[in-house]
Amino acid sequence: MSGLDTSQKPQILEHTQKSLTWTVYDTKWIPSSAKFIGIGSYARNTGCLQVYELDGAEVKLVKEVEKPSAFKCGTFGASSIVERRLATGNFAGMLQMWDVETLGSGKPLFEVQAHASIVNAMDGCGGQAKGYGAPELVTCGRDGCVRVWDVRQGDAPVAAFEPADDKNVRDCWSVAFGNSFNDEERCVLAGYDNGDVKMFDLRMNKVRWETNVKNGVCAVSFDRKDIEMNKFSVGCLEAQFHVFDARTQHPKKGFSSLSDKVATGATVWQIAPLPQNRELSIVGAGDGTLYMYKYHYPDQRKVKDHEGHDLGVAGTVELLATRNFSSQPIASFDWSPDKEGLFVCGSFDQTIRVGIVTKLNKV
Repeated sequence: MSGLDTSQKPQILEHTQKSLTWTVYDTKWIPSSAKFIGIGSYARNTGCLQVYELDGAEVKLVKEVEKPSAFKCGTFGASSIVERRLATGNFAGMLQMWDVETLGSGKPLFEVQAHASIVNAMDGCGGQAKGYGAPELVTCGRDGCVRVWDVRQGDAPVAAFEPADDKNVRDCWSVAFGNSFNDEERCVLAGYDNGDVKMFDLRMNKVRWETNVKNGVCAVSFDRKDIEMNKFSVGCLEAQFHVFDARTQHPKKGFSSLSDKVATGATVWQIAPLPQNRELSIVGAGDGTLYMYKYHYPDQRKVKDHEGHDLGVAGTVELLATRNFSSQPIASFDWSPDKEGLFVCGSFDQTIRVGIVTKLNKV
């Protein structure tokens, strides 16, 4: 690694781990707390929500709740820091919202049939104080649909992007919000099992851009949700990931991008940009390894093509650190929004791990 000597390199360290008796599909920090929530499924296909608290070197189970249907994903993105409302998507296609303080009381605060079957992924936006626009959730499902929900009006989606051809429905695996830099603008990025990546403009209610990366898309993420979009990442099967420069959209060629592969050849399950530094991202792989990459911008971010249009220039990525935690895929990863470098991740060896990345201020 050029530019940093070994003593200055970041290291990915495990702080503590917790073995589970259930399958964990998602892990999320509860905003402004030392607690996180594990989301998943018991062996009898019922839903599991467990709240844990960091207590020194230990992780303490604070609360455990069982629900009728197994959970697949969750987010606090559409909730204010004060309310701490968790949105979940389950295997029955339901989108639900829960108050973390009263999880055991039974009924969700908000419930809607979002998809015909499993909700594969979701993201939230607009809940936090520094964001813009309405508090919204986006969900995607096996039915190929991407739907946007305003949590204040529950019965129908405020936007829906559905397959044009009912006979050829592609499974939508991942979604993310971005470009929410004022009260009008907002985009949704969606990745599909056939390698399609689509960007939906919610203000115009249409597809703004699309491409195909030739491999099923397991993860999509903007480096920041609440700025004019800067770059976004796409993680795929067969170890591939792509980083697109989103500042310049060419009328014919779209966004410029770079492609790279993780060393072990495993599927890229997660791409998580660090909240405190958007140039650093963790890539979670199917062999249980975490990789930390840094993005380097080119000298010029755009050039003129022969027709006089602006054409974006992609940068490069540098591998800073790597660490294997498990023999099973890292199914979920979440950075702490409050403590730089602190993370929680869940893997299919039925373990939740809390870790920290050191020396991030030196990078």
